[in-house]
Amino acid sequence: MAPLRTLLARLKSFTGRSHANGTRLSIDIGSSAVKVIEAREASGALIVSRVGYAPLPASAVQNNMVVEPDRVSAAISDTVAKLDISTRSVVTVVPAPAVIVKKIVLPVQNPQNLESAVMLEASHLIPESLTNVNLDFQVLDWVDDGNKAEVLVVGAKKDIINSYVEAVAGAGLETVVVDVDHFALENMFELNYAAPAGKAVGLVNIGARYTSINIIEDGRSTFTGDVPAGGTEFNDVLVRQLGVSFEDAERLKVGATVRNIGPSEVEPLLSSVVEFLIEEIQRTLSFFWTAATEEPLGAIYLSGGAAAAPGLAPQLSQRLQVPVDVVDPFRRIAVDSRANQQLIQQYGPAFAVCVGLATRRPGDK
Repeated sequence: MAPLRTLLARLKSFTGRSHANGTRLSIDIGSSAVKVIEAREASGALIVSRVGYAPLPASAVQNNMVVEPDRVSAAISDTVAKLDISTRSVVTVVPAPAVIVKKIVLPVQNPQNLESAVMLEASHLIPESLTNVNLDFQVLDWVDDGNKAEVLVVGAKKDIINSYVEAVAGAGLETVVVDVDHFALENMFELNYAAPAGKAVGLVNIGARYTSINIIEDGRSTFTGDVPAGGTEFNDVLVRQLGVSFEDAERLKVGATVRNIGPSEVEPLLSSVVEFLIEEIQRTLSFFWTAATEEPLGAIYLSGGAAAAPGLAPQLSQRLQVPVDVVDPFRRIAVDSRANQQLIQQYGPAFAVCVGLATRRPGDK
C-alpha cells in the first residue's frame, strides 16, 4: 500500500495509544447509522474480528455535526457491548463537506519553518479564524526541480471535530486519530483494488445525506467534490410508494427481498432518484473533466449505504461510458469467525470508510 497521505492525525493533541496487541476500533458516525469494525494486524495483514451496525435517529447528526451526542454515544456503547469488544482506542472520521482541503505550492523550507509558512498561507485560504480551526498538512511532492513543495492543507472547525470526539468519549472510548472520509476511502481502495494502469479512478461514496466524489490518479487525489443527495432520498421513495418501514426500506435499497418485494419491483420506483443522483454526479465530475488533460476515468467504484441500489451502477456506467463497480471493502481482508458475516453481506459497501479507518495508526500521516 502507498504511504498514507494527508489525514487529520494531528487535529487534536491526542495522547491515546494503540491497544497493546495492535487491535484497534474504527467507528464511522454517519447521519443515519454508526458503523463499527474491530481489526488487528497479524504478519502485516489486516484481520477483521468484529463488525457492528447501529441505526441513528435522523436528528442525531445534522449539518455534518453530532448534535445529539448522548444518542450517538448510546448507539456506540450498545454496539461495543453487544460485540464484547474490549479495545478502547478509536479511529474515527469527519465528513468531507465539513473539511476544507487545499493544495498549495511553497518554496522549499527547512522543517522548522515549513509549518509557519503553511499556517501563514492557510490564514489566507481558510475563511475562518485559525484559532477556531484544527489544521494539518503534508508535503505531497517536490516540483520545480525540487525547489518547491506541493503541500496539501486540511482544516476543520474545532467544534465539528469535538462533536465527534465527544460522542466517542461518551461511550467510554478514546479517540486517537481523526480522519476524513475522502482519505479513508482511498486507503480502503488501495487495500483491496488495483487502479487501471495510467487511468484515473473515481471513488463515489453514497452516504445518507450527501455523496462524496474523490478522483485518484497514480495513488494521489487529484479532485474532490460533494453532491447534496444520498440514500435518504431512496428510503423516502420506498416508504412513500410501498408503505414499508424505514428499516425495510433500508434493506430494499441494498437489493434485499422484503415481504416478497424484490429488486425487480424496487428498481422502477427508484428510477427518478437514480436519475437525479446520476445527473448530480455527472455535473460534479464535469469540473474534473474540464481540468483533466488526459483520459479522465478508467473506472468508478461505488460505496456507501445506497451503492447497491437496484439500477444505479449499470445506469451510471451507461451514462458516463465508464465501468462502474460496487466495492467490496473486505475483498482482500481476512475476516475471522467472530465477525457477523450476515451483516457484512447485507451492508458491505457501507463499511468502506470503516475499513479505510482500520489502516490508520496513532501519529501516522
